[in-house]
Amino acid sequence: MTLEDYWRILRRGWPVILIATLLGGLLGLGFSLMQPRAYTSTAQSFVAISSASSVNDNILGGAQFIQQRVNSYGQLVTSPQVLDPVIAELGLSLTAQELSKQVSASSPPLTVLINVTATYGNAELAAKIANATAAQLGKTIEMLETPQGATAAPVKVSLTDPAETPKSSSSPKTLLNTALGLLIGLLIGLGWLLLRNALDTSLNQQNDVEDITGATPLALMGDDPSAKEQPLVALNQKAQRSEAFRSLRTNLQFVDVDNPPKVIAITSPLSSEGKTTSACNLAITMGQAGMRVCLVETDLRRPRVATYLGIEGSVGLTNVLAGQVALDDVLVDWGRGLLTVLPSGPIPPNPSELLASQNFRALLAELRERFDVVIVDTCPLLPVTDGAITSSAADGAVLIVRHGKTRKEQLRRALDSLSQVDARVLGTVVNFVPTKKRGYGYGYGYGYGYGYSYSDSPASSKSRRKGKPKQTPEFPPPNSQQVIVPAQEG
Repeated sequence: MTLEDYWRILRRGWPVILIATLLGGLLGLGFSLMQPRAYTSTAQSFVAISSASSVNDNILGGAQFIQQRVNSYGQLVTSPQVLDPVIAELGLSLTAQELSKQVSASSPPLTVLINVTATYGNAELAAKIANATAAQLGKTIEMLETPQGATAAPVKVSLTDPAETPKSSSSPKTLLNTALGLLIGLLIGLGWLLLRNALDTSLNQQNDVEDITGATPLALMGDDPSAKEQPLVALNQKAQRSEAFRSLRTNLQFVDVDNPPKVIAITSPLSSEGKTTSACNLAITMGQAGMRVCLVETDLRRPRVATYLGIEGSVGLTNVLAGQVALDDVLVDWGRGLLTVLPSGPIPPNPSELLASQNFRALLAELRERFDVVIVDTCPLLPVTDGAITSSAADGAVLIVRHGKTRKEQLRRALDSLSQVDARVLGTVVNFVPTKKRGYGYGYGYGYGYGYSYSDSPASSKSRRKGKPKQTPEFPPPNSQQVIVPAQEG
């Protein structure tokens, strides 16, 4: 993955990172608020050679003697011999073992200082415990260092820096815990995004389709919520998706300039990826360019073309292939000559056999001679073999995939199924692409920067400045039978 890919992941998933970071900070803050407050106070003692010591005359030897033993002195601070008198003096309701968990002693390196630290839930008691423990530790050290039969200890422990009442609590560390919570939440959010991206096999990255197919998609169809109620968006030439279908029409004309495909199969790996609406809108777009277009419904299992176009589809392709009716008797003129439609007819018990028959290939050959372009809506490739059979009989196939839903493995399997029947793949179309707030683009990094709406064109702006009404391009309206019906994508 490139830095651009990581940036795209972060840009797309910043709400997850933000929520995880805030939750982490709130958990850190909540943890701090739930902890009891504790106060820490420290008393410092100085260990020196007593004037009665035999090593007092040798200053260097005395200093070495104390430094060698001062670390051992600190270990005595948790002994009952030190803490029992402290408990009795302060009247604490604690045992020596319990108090030992709240006091400690340390000695800075190369010094003869002993720091006695006490931590308690009350600030004043914390200071009193530290002072009392330091004083009792000094008495214990002098007693233990006094030789048997002697009256004076060779060392003297003096309380040089008494503990003071702390003004603020030492724990919990609210600011630190909150900051750690924010950091942990941030890392969890980032980790979740990267893990989800690594495990996500859907086609939603810039180079997913290109890496699998080896070519840039022919077109990118934006996700327009209004298309569910008005699936035939090509009839509105100002719509963004309409511009995308015009780009697809142009790109198909340049797939093979010397031998342009005339019979084009529209298929997809699975259902609900938009192949039927894509076939209808592509046929309408080509008809708007002045081409003689025939739209053929070969999805003989779940036909939807007649539903979208609002025509009768009970008689059609299957009747022609069975020799029941002539081709001209079932061709439907739609949109006042905009295009010709061959509906599927009744659903047969053997769709694959009908589409693999010589009659079907002969029918396509006849349509190829009579029309400039024939758009064939087929079945999905992976559930049944109908789509691959139809694609092999056509001049080429356009594979419709759905952004964020079609899996990489499904695209590979769809391409393999077309390759096994020697079907020519003209290219892919990425459908339901999330659009940006400004302009028209999506996560792949492509966009239609050269497209425009008629209200923003220079000609229309000039007309408005001159006071002329805005002109809307005319296109053949649908016939009176057309009813745009919301339906699930084929």
